[in-house]
Amino acid sequence: MRVSVLTIAALSVLSVASAQPGTEDFVHLETVWNAAHRTGDADALDRLWASDLEVDVPGMAPMTKAEALAFARTGRMRFERYETSQIKVRTYGDTAVVTGRLQRTRSVDNRQRADDWRFTKVYTRQAGTWRVVSFHASESPPSH
Repeated sequence: MRVSVLTIAALSVLSVASAQPGTEDFVHLETVWNAAHRTGDADALDRLWASDLEVDVPGMAPMTKAEALAFARTGRMRFERYETSQIKVRTYGDTAVVTGRLQRTRSVDNRQRADDWRFTKVYTRQAGTWRVVSFHASESPPSH
């Protein structure tokens, strides 16, 4: 079993149950999420995602956790870039809403594509562990 340093670091943040989490905790979870996508680490994504996860992103049908993991495990899509910025975190007890910008470069079927999205993730604390229950992205508006 391969346990990465990022996985250990994520678990230390994910398991914080007593104190109200700060923005830095969710920025760290974003770092773990992004690295898992760049390295194709579906097991790390499995740990970050709640069992009832719903994923809604441009150009794809809505996916459940099982569908998103199955797609991730095919290796059909590879990310050269997967970066979030402009992170804003709002917490409401055992729920957190994280919004920001996602820029990624990916190869699908040997063709490279770039995405510039706005995203919303909804986290919930389940048994002391923060997991994503909803991920929604849409195209970023043009810059002025």
